[in-house]
Amino acid sequence: MRIRNGWAALLLGVPLAFMAAFFLVPFVVVVVASFQNAAGEWSLANYARILADSYYPNVLYTTFKLSLLATVVSFLIGYPIAYYIVNVVRSRAGRRLCYILVIMPLFTSNIVRSFGWIILLGRQGIVNATLVTLGLTERPIPILFTELSIVIGLTYILVPFMVLTVAGVLQTIDKSLVEASLDLGASRFVTFAKVTFPLSLPGVIAGSLIVFTLAVSAYVVPSIMSGGRTVVMAMSIFEQYGSLFDFNFGAALAVGLLVVTLILIALSLFFIERQPSGRQAVQ
Repeated sequence: MRIRNGWAALLLGVPLAFMAAFFLVPFVVVVVASFQNAAGEWSLANYARILADSYYPNVLYTTFKLSLLATVVSFLIGYPIAYYIVNVVRSRAGRRLCYILVIMPLFTSNIVRSFGWIILLGRQGIVNATLVTLGLTERPIPILFTELSIVIGLTYILVPFMVLTVAGVLQTIDKSLVEASLDLGASRFVTFAKVTFPLSLPGVIAGSLIVFTLAVSAYVVPSIMSGGRTVVMAMSIFEQYGSLFDFNFGAALAVGLLVVTLILIALSLFFIERQPSGRQAVQ
């Protein structure tokens, strides 16, 4: 028993030590730095500067707006893909192939994928060429270096996380509930709306939170796809650290972004918990 307890403590202690060394300690350093000025004195001047300048609240608003749009679009694209993989593809080999195709974009760097979208969305790119050829527009439309291009780039990168999360929950749904609904005369659409979708809500919520948090903290995609015309909070934080070398103010921006994000997530979970669960809705 002692040997087992020793191995358990070792297996638990190693990841805890890793998290403490590479996450907790740097996080504490950032929080402490955010409450200090350049001279190392304790001060709230960094946070007062954020609130006094309307630029940073606007950047924060833009960050959350684009992240929310990317989350919604990722859900609209990812849920049908997950549903198709779980409920339409019958063979295990086919499902494995679908999962491989879903995660394949993750094998490539975000930088490479972003530059690929620059080629596609440019004025002479495939997207505009197709729109002009089909007669949907008379001339190329400005897509690149806009907020729309940022949402497209974020969605392309984050959809796999939504698909995998939702598919994991869809696989656990008892098929007999779906069959019972169909046997009782409900159409497939009603069965999906009243049975499948409510039971898959935990996956939708988890996938949305993952996508949203990743979008909020994204730096590479917004900086490349915006061409510097749209600024998100991650870009402002990097500017303070990498260009202006104002580590204290950059730390305050990072902590502020984290706190507001956690508040929004907590509020969303609070309102979600007040709603009936998926199984209660089915019952």
